Amino acid sequence: MERVDVVYGLIVSEEMKVLMVKNEGAGWTLPGGAVEKGETLTEALIRELREETGLETEPGPLLAVNEAFRPDRGNHVLFFTFEVNVRGGNVAILHPDEITEIEWVDLQTANSLMPYHKGGVEELLRGQPGYTFQG
Repeated sequence: MERVDVVYGLIVSEEMKVLMVKNEGAGWTLPGGAVEKGETLTEALIRELREETGLETEPGPLLAVNEAFRPDRGNHVLFFTFEVNVRGGNVAILHPDEITEIEWVDLQTANSLMPYHKGGVEELLRGQPGYTFQG
């Protein structure tokens, strides 16, 4: 199985809203994506967030690591979720063929869209990195 690393950024507004993106054919997630060859996790995170949201960001602490074996895709994936600070830019869909919507959602909605984070966004924000095996 091919190993794939994926990074996600948790951006929470002062109003406690979470920035989420709707991926073409894959549903709602935090903004992020695959790490390319030669990139560090944080370099990939900055690039993916710029591509998906139009924002200039600075990675914060690692919040969670999730792991999944996906035999249907022939890969073994590690998902790294980081807290992210926004440094500039405006939220915009730059690649409508990949991202169809961007929304600030409340914590309850974010938690329902991300059931793989057992304690929800609140637990992620406590800053204790967690590990979850998703299957």
